[in-house]
Amino acid sequence: MSPGPRKVAVVGVALSDCGRVDTATPYALHAQAARRALADSGLDKEVVDGLASAGLGTLAPLEVGEYLGLRPTWVDSTGIGGSTWEVMAAHAADAIAAGHANAVLLVYGSTARADLKAGRRRANLSFGTRGPAQFEMPYGHTLVAKYAMAARRHMHQYGTTLEQFADVAVQTRANAAHNPQAMYRDPITVDDVLGGPLIADPFTKLHCCIRSDGGCAVLLAAQEYVADTAKPPVWVLGAGTAVSHTTMSEWADFTVSPAAVSGRRAFERAGVTPQDIEVAELYDAFTYMTLVTLEDLGFCAKGEGGAFMEGGRLLIGGELPVNTDGGGLSACHPGMRGLFLLVEAVRQLRGEVEAGRQVRKDGGRLPRLAVASGTGGWFCSSGTVVLGRD
Repeated sequence: MSPGPRKVAVVGVALSDCGRVDTATPYALHAQAARRALADSGLDKEVVDGLASAGLGTLAPLEVGEYLGLRPTWVDSTGIGGSTWEVMAAHAADAIAAGHANAVLLVYGSTARADLKAGRRRANLSFGTRGPAQFEMPYGHTLVAKYAMAARRHMHQYGTTLEQFADVAVQTRANAAHNPQAMYRDPITVDDVLGGPLIADPFTKLHCCIRSDGGCAVLLAAQEYVADTAKPPVWVLGAGTAVSHTTMSEWADFTVSPAAVSGRRAFERAGVTPQDIEVAELYDAFTYMTLVTLEDLGFCAKGEGGAFMEGGRLLIGGELPVNTDGGGLSACHPGMRGLFLLVEAVRQLRGEVEAGRQVRKDGGRLPRLAVASGTGGWFCSSGTVVLGRD
């Protein structure tokens, strides 16, 4: 009789230098984050037999692995945008549970901001004009325009207001004020958001994520390694993945993201409900993403996201703290931000962030359950991971 699946824990997390990083390469940020995550775990580099990487090089895991001096026997190079990292975490947890790997490193680094400033890339991100995209590109349908169109549909269908979208940015910035590493910490108002330059109707500048440099890393390991780690484990309790569409004409409902599927599966596998969650880290390239993901994960009913998060509910001291580091709207957004969600969720559960940023629940205790939910493309894909501490 074969033994049951092994439990899987996050045993190390770290950020590289983030924000404005003009003198490092993306490879250097990968290495910096990886070294810091290993140091955070207290484990030796030799235990790492799995590597997950995307977004850098022609053969991402091979080039990054070589740069880091790793020779993994399990790799993942899934590339589905911002949700990549939650999906990779799900793959890694399954592999470790099944005994196909013992310790898997997820690592990311990008100099998107520095490259733009130096003229090494353009501001617009092109996904090409081949395949299904050829039917949309002639009409100038940019990534931000796709999110904006979906937001307009939510407003039309459910009466969601621009002020409610703007309040997402306001509350996220208030959370960023407690994070010394956040790029933007000065408070903003709903009027500030509404009065900014228009990017894609209805989004003004502050409805959109910032552009930064930075990287991070997460190390997952089997339960037998936990006794040798430097920090208390944060367990992977359940995960779910889902994809939706690539062309807008194939998106059945602009007001529903694939998080409606990935979230349900993650919560079911973890044996918890959305109401049990005490910290939520959600992908927020645009304000609409936060609102609709809250609905799709089941924190409120469809169409009620605007009303749900009013009154400061998303603040660090609110009923459901969301994006406690300031999110992609204020803290950092170097590209595929999903891995940063996992780092912040783990740090919150461990209780190791700054005092003003640390979520405290009844009686001042640390939170026990967190969810990280990443989104890729223009709501094309989703990965949701439920984390918990002992």
